[in-house]
Amino acid sequence: MADEHDHRAHVVAWMARATENLPAEGVVLAFEEGFGALWRRAHQTLGNVTLTAILDRVLHYATEKYPMMSSLEVEARGLRFDKLRENLEGVAPAQLREAIEFVMVEFLTVLGNLTADILSPSLHVELSKVARDHGAPDEAEAPDERQEQVSKNGEDARR
Repeated sequence: MADEHDHRAHVVAWMARATENLPAEGVVLAFEEGFGALWRRAHQTLGNVTLTAILDRVLHYATEKYPMMSSLEVEARGLRFDKLRENLEGVAPAQLREAIEFVMVEFLTVLGNLTADILSPSLHVELSKVARDHGAPDEAEAPDERQEQVSKNGEDARR
């Protein structure tokens, strides 16, 4: 059975990969992509009513601890991030990452408790698939492979 620490380990690993060195706007985009992947996978099993109720509970706790999370809006397709993006002025990136980690871990924990952790492994896999797609090279590629690809692309562009 997965516990909060297992969920936290997966979220922390994903965040390190997906949000490292990003400005606040990039961190929110990564959060949107990561949470969206979790929502879509859980939706296959649980549906809108259950997921919306869970998310309402998670956000209630999150906003008590991190008031900036009150900018998130729950909708039938998950979360709306527009108002959070608008309210990033003055938000420390470290605090934003901490708040996002809390929301993600809490969401996974509640889903895990509700489903006796039957969904947890597939949710962890979905989260791990969310690549850092913000112009950074794929981590799975070796540095020399990336350089070779850059060289090939440069040669193609000159032709």
